[in-house]
Amino acid sequence: MEEKIKTEEIKRYSKEFAAATGQSFFSSKGKITGQEILSFCAVRQVNLLIVLELMRAWAEEKRKFKSPYFDYSAKPVQDALANFNNTLSNHIAIARPDFMPLVERAVYKTLSLIISPYDFYSSILDSDGKEYLKVADLKNEIKYLKINSAPLERLLQKLEEEKNVDIISGKETFAMLDGILEEVNFSPEDPEIYLSEFSKTLKVSLTNFYEPIAPVTTPPKKIVTSAPPRKPQVSPAQTTLYDQLNSGESKPTLADNFAKRKIAKLRDSLSINQKFMFTKMLFNGDFEIFSQAVERIDMLDNLNQAMNYLQNDYPEWDRESEEYAEFLMMVQKRFSELEVEG
Repeated sequence: MEEKIKTEEIKRYSKEFAAATGQSFFSSKGKITGQEILSFCAVRQVNLLIVLELMRAWAEEKRKFKSPYFDYSAKPVQDALANFNNTLSNHIAIARPDFMPLVERAVYKTLSLIISPYDFYSSILDSDGKEYLKVADLKNEIKYLKINSAPLERLLQKLEEEKNVDIISGKETFAMLDGILEEVNFSPEDPEIYLSEFSKTLKVSLTNFYEPIAPVTTPPKKIVTSAPPRKPQVSPAQTTLYDQLNSGESKPTLADNFAKRKIAKLRDSLSINQKFMFTKMLFNGDFEIFSQAVERIDMLDNLNQAMNYLQNDYPEWDRESEEYAEFLMMVQKRFSELEVEG
């Protein structure tokens, strides 16, 4: 079972790292240029993702060039726009208030790419929840990735050589990427190499970004003697250490409460790592069947219906396997309610 990543801690570090680098640069300058962005901080991937963000902004601006009076699709106009784009890219000038949010997002995405590449791939292939992915957009995204980029590069190669399409469904790209990860036996690059680059500016450790594994505890046993100690007199509203030690019951922990929290959709709660694992180990590598099963579960009303569905439709599953246990845990969480004792 995979460790839970502390998303809020990554956000906090991203904010502090951005502030530190921004303070260093803007202490002597009012604006940053495009050329300066490429060497803004010690982590090259951060700089490249900032540039990518700017390219996205420009692409969005170009989409506004539509008019019932002027033909923006005409070749001379397209050539002029291309020349304008090149000129504009050489005249980037961003003030600190506008630049710092770009840095924060780039740091966050870089850390995600380092410590959780599968989830980063999911964000690329499922951009803004769109059903279809433009191959040209994917190609542009990959161009700016220099860490753990091999699977996406192979995916792009397959799309261009074998599919020869302009757009493709998100489900199909997930299935293709699943096959690629198995084909190349992909292992993420050592995160410590890149975290050491971050530490040159602001110290960080990989353990900072993972939830500690809670130790398994058992309630203390009652000690019975011939003359049990007299229980202190307290009011009904009070709870003593004696009560806690001799109640035989343990107070719910944050981990217990988290496990009871209901999630809106099973589909949205699964990381791409889990999607790949469940597809491979439970659904015979068929991502389409996996997707249909998850959608079916999300349409059911309660856990009993979900359990009956899994029992009837997938009786061949190994109920002792770790993959089944993790999938069942996510299904149970999908239909459970948060119960916090007052």
